Amino acid sequence: MKKRRAIFPGSFDPLTLGHYDIIKRGITLFDELIIAIGVNTDKNYMFSLEERKRFISEAFKDEPQITVLTYQGLTVDFCKKVNAGFILRGLRNPGDFEFEKAIAHTNRKLSEIETVFLLTSSGKSYISSSIVRDVIRNGGDYSGLVPDSVRTK
Repeated sequence: MKKRRAIFPGSFDPLTLGHYDIIKRGITLFDELIIAIGVNTDKNYMFSLEERKRFISEAFKDEPQITVLTYQGLTVDFCKKVNAGFILRGLRNPGDFEFEKAIAHTNRKLSEIETVFLLTSSGKSYISSSIVRDVIRNGGDYSGLVPDSVRTK
C-alpha cells in the first residue's frame, strides 16, 4: 500500500503552539509528515533558517514519522520532488480559509496534490507567528505561545 506522505509548509518564524497543534493532529492522518520550511529570499526573518529547523526538530524529536526539510520555489514542485500527495494547512479564522482556499485551488490546477485543512484547536486560533514576533520584539512573555524548543532562545 502506498504511504500517505504530506507536507506542512510554512516559514515557522517561529514555530507556534498553533503550528504544533496542527502537526500533532496531522501525524495521526498521514504515514509521513514533512515539515517544509519555505525559504523566501525577499523576506526578513527574525530567526535564522538553522534556528527554525532546530526549533521544529527539537519539538518533534520523538516523532519518527516527521522530517524537517527546507525548500524554495513552488510548494507543488517541492511536493513532487519529495513524492508527497498532500499539503496540510491549518485554519485559524475565516480570513485564513479564503486565502488558503485560493492557494489550494491553484495548487490543484497545477498538480494532482490535495490540500487537507485542519481547524486550529480552540484556545490556539489567535496565535500567529507575527503576533509572537511582536511580543518578542517588545520584551513580552511569549512562553504561552510557543513550544518549549522555542522558549530556550
